[in-house]
Amino acid sequence: MKKILAVLLAAALAASALCACAAKGKSGTVSTNGSTSMEKVIGALQEQFMSDNPGVKVTYDATGSGTGIEAVMNGTCDIGLASRKLKDTETGLTATTIALDGIAIIVNADNSLGDISLDQIASAFTGETKNWKDLGGDDLEISCIGRESGSGTRDGFESITGTADKCVLAQELTSTGAVIEAVKNSKNAIGYASLSAAQGQAGIKILTVGGVECSEATVLDGTYAIQRPFNLVTKDGGKLSDAAQAFFDFATSKAAAALITNAGAVPTAK
Repeated sequence: MKKILAVLLAAALAASALCACAAKGKSGTVSTNGSTSMEKVIGALQEQFMSDNPGVKVTYDATGSGTGIEAVMNGTCDIGLASRKLKDTETGLTATTIALDGIAIIVNADNSLGDISLDQIASAFTGETKNWKDLGGDDLEISCIGRESGSGTRDGFESITGTADKCVLAQELTSTGAVIEAVKNSKNAIGYASLSAAQGQAGIKILTVGGVECSEATVLDGTYAIQRPFNLVTKDGGKLSDAAQAFFDFATSKAAAALITNAGAVPTAK
């Protein structure tokens, strides 16, 4: 009986110690809001951080870069997610780059074209070139698929290709996944999507641009032209909660690099 009581007492003491440790651990909610292109990266960071800190819940609202930036400005989220640089009008904020991402130029898997130049991309998206045969492809009308205004992917694509406010789109969609699906379902289509989202997708083909493959290696060495940053956006002068600061510190640390790489992006912390 004494032995049993001793075992029970030891178990109770151990449970008490665990509770005490848990009480000292991080707790609370961290709200992130913004870029749909950052879904895989944030998902990987979110999962690992919550596993390491079971008292913290990290939420992700995929609304697009512009909306995420607005959410930080008006205080409705802790950390904004933007797959583009901040604009001159978006003041009072700091963007911290955690990764670089290639913007893949995608066509339907049945498209015969394999390579396209920046000038040809611009010509197609502005409506100057209307048929794939003029780019070395089949005799089909070109159907351009793009993102909505405020999208970080759209902003990056248009700024690099020189097509801002000039694109003639057959469809203007509100997520990376929707663009990929639209291109899958149309032999005529051309679109753009985050490399991390487009990699390995059946039904589409990623074109080389000027002979350069869109890959993590070519994004990192700068030889692939169409790329943009993945940013965490915070408000200047604002103080993050302990949980939010801990998540921010984790996401920007070397410890997160492998997770970001596995999610298809190129980490900036080495």
